[in-house]
Amino acid sequence: MVGAEFGGAKKRMIPESHPLQDLFQDLVGRHYAEEIGIRDPQIIAYVSHLLSEFCEAEQLYKVHDARNRPLADVGEMLLESDPVYGPAPSFDRERQVRKHIGDYTLFFAGMFPESINHLRLRRNRLENFVEWIRAGKESYYIVSKFEHFEYAKVAPLFASLSQKFEECVYGLNMVKNDLEEMQHPIVRRSDELIM
Repeated sequence: MVGAEFGGAKKRMIPESHPLQDLFQDLVGRHYAEEIGIRDPQIIAYVSHLLSEFCEAEQLYKVHDARNRPLADVGEMLLESDPVYGPAPSFDRERQVRKHIGDYTLFFAGMFPESINHLRLRRNRLENFVEWIRAGKESYYIVSKFEHFEYAKVAPLFASLSQKFEECVYGLNMVKNDLEEMQHPIVRRSDELIM
């Protein structure tokens, strides 16, 4: 379940036993449980795996348009996911792209909120941030409605991710702060002295 699904295949960029995966699992688990009250092991595992997966740029930009151009714009991804009026050839493709939109918006809103429309004025930045949150929640909600056949077991997870999207973003922001603190020279120096 934790493996990244896309295009019908499962890819694992960083193995579950990798120290980076362990670090993310610890940080996400601690902040989600202690500070925002999310103790669901599936959500914690999913989000910590998402951090590991998105260490690879090709995973972050795995949605491509018809010209095989990687999409980084959420609006373009939303258009790409439309099976009725857009280019998505099937509802399965809609699910795949919507899952990625949820992952992408959760990752950026939690880990790099300053990068969302950083060139606009503050007022527009906030409105765009709210639109990103809305797109992520809606995308996970749509993914949760694929509740039959091979998707039946994971549909409740995506319903929970949709319902707790803002809390997950907030928890990732705390993870980001911890990671930044770990990089601070004083923290790194004290770790060297302890060892």
